[in-house]
Amino acid sequence: MKLTVNINLGGYAFNVDEDAYERLRQYLKTIEREFSGETSSAEIISDIEGRVAELFKMRLTPYKQVINMKDVEEVMEILGSPELISGSGSAESETRASSSSRRIYRDPDRRIFGGVCAGLAAYLNMDALIIRIIFAILILAGGFGILIYLVLWVVLPEARTTAQKLEMRGDPVNIENIKESVKREFDTVKKKMNL
Repeated sequence: MKLTVNINLGGYAFNVDEDAYERLRQYLKTIEREFSGETSSAEIISDIEGRVAELFKMRLTPYKQVINMKDVEEVMEILGSPELISGSGSAESETRASSSSRRIYRDPDRRIFGGVCAGLAAYLNMDALIIRIIFAILILAGGFGILIYLVLWVVLPEARTTAQKLEMRGDPVNIENIKESVKREFDTVKKKMNL
């Protein structure tokens, strides 16, 4: 019989067995130490915790309600080790952590109306202007463009988290990319406020 610990991670409650909890706690503490000197450390850590919570949710089923050591190790392997950021990790683990899948979302950062064209452009790795021109032609050619756009606006979720924005672009959702993305967003907001 193993003891379980209830934790709140990224706004979700999880039951984690005791040894997996200890390993996860050490991992998150290491991440906190790595980012303690960053100006946007709270946002980076919050996004990493959110991504861990997403990955944990994917591992739970109606028949499996407890996160175990195997789940924690798999999540750590996907995100990569914090030592990679400081340069003391191995290239082998970096290659393993860089696998990703591309998902389609509405892009809130480059949107004009709903972010559908920008999201499609990010998913297809194209310029958003080309997608916008295609929709304009469809609208002028018979009005089907408006219907298609509205359906996509309703159906496609908006990329709200850093992990979703990385998935939309096809980038691996690992610690290094989350850090760089949050720093870019932080710098963008900082520049806009200084104008």
